[in-house]
Amino acid sequence: MKDADFLEIVDSTVLSRQWGTLTQYKIRYRRRDGTWQDQIREVYDRGHGAACLLHNPETGCVLLTRQFRLPVWFSGKTPFVIEAPAGLLEGANPDERMRAELIEETGFQISELEHLYDLLMSPGSVTEYLAFFTGTYHLKDKVSEGGGEEGEGEDIEVMHVPLKDALAMIRSGEIADAKTVVLLQELALRQAGL
Repeated sequence: MKDADFLEIVDSTVLSRQWGTLTQYKIRYRRRDGTWQDQIREVYDRGHGAACLLHNPETGCVLLTRQFRLPVWFSGKTPFVIEAPAGLLEGANPDERMRAELIEETGFQISELEHLYDLLMSPGSVTEYLAFFTGTYHLKDKVSEGGGEEGEGEDIEVMHVPLKDALAMIRSGEIADAKTVVLLQELALRQAGL
């Protein structure tokens, strides 16, 4: 990426290149008042992702997952996080990757997904954006058990939760994953005609 009229990259150092790439940047940033300021920032690049909330209009349930998340455990919160299915794009088309992720995580094969928007989830330190999707599922769409890829360390519980209960779980703190909260609120607003 090249410099802009408000930014000069002075130096960069890769700190880690494991699952993603963590880079420390020394920059010169031109403030709104026109003065230049030297700053040091760390940026984590792990690629982009997709997330999807599926709703079953016959049962009123949404399809969620629960899995262990080590960073959440380190933060002192409950590490078994209830989430909408999601995954990294790894260079794939977001729509295609999301369909594959739904089968892998939940066991449901969905033919039509609606792309809602792309959102930055932690723009202060992470380059990732998530492509948000919604869709409809029916019990007849189940093609496998789901549960994720054991070889990737996944051990995913599939949950069918009434939308009303899922919204209450946000208020109680049982659902605290940002992408899931966004998708549940989007569905609630749509159902309210907003």
